[in-house]
Order: sequence, then structure tokens, then C-alpha cells
Amino acid sequence: QVQLVESGGGLVQAGGSLRLSCAASGRAFSSYTMGWFRQAPGKEREFVSAINWSGRSTYYADSVKGRFTISRDNAKNTVYLQMNSLKPEDTAVYYCAASYSSTYYNLRGYDYWGQGTQVTVSS
Repeated sequence: QVQLVESGGGLVQAGGSLRLSCAASGRAFSSYTMGWFRQAPGKEREFVSAINWSGRSTYYADSVKGRFTISRDNAKNTVYLQMNSLKPEDTAVYYCAASYSSTYYNLRGYDYWGQGTQVTVSS
């Protein structure tokens, strides 16, 4: 069992930056693929970024490529999402997720989810 707790969300102006953190408790964090997803009001939850167990492979949605950076610290059981050049369309609840498999993009492949953190980008 893995518990995930996100933090770092907030209100920021367009062009600003935020860093989200996701702290994991439980065993074997370093063996999980970790992902970030987001859900805006009235929209489906969508893939944002993912990172493999070692941190050597990262994956991004086209909409955030070049602006967001995912990383992980297995010693701290934490995954991060650095978000730069934020846009109003990035406004959403951001969720951290953990997967036993190398699923990356598909939210149905993730086994554990955090409660989410709100990111609001004002224009």
C-alpha cells in the first residue's frame, strides 16, 4: 500500500512558476513509476508527466513539454513537478499517482492516487 500526499499548489500569475511535491509513504517507492495528472473543471483527468523508477526516463504531454520538469528523489520518497511559464490553461487540480507497471500515459494503469492540489493561474 502507498499513500501519496501532494503539496505546493496555489495561485500564481501567468508566466510564474510553482513546484509541486508528492510525498509517498509505504514500501518500495523506488520501484514505482510516478505520474502527474490534472483535472480542470468540467474536463476529464489528463496526463501531464511521468517518470520511471530510476528517474532516467521522463515523459510529458505536448501541452507542457519545455515548461514542466518532473524529477524524483528516491531517498526522500518524493516526486516533484517544476512548472514554469505557467498559463491560465494550466489551472486544474493536480494529482500524483503511482504505478507498479511501466504504464506512463494511461491513468488506468496507476494503482495509487493522492488527493490532489489546486493550481490556479491568473491572467
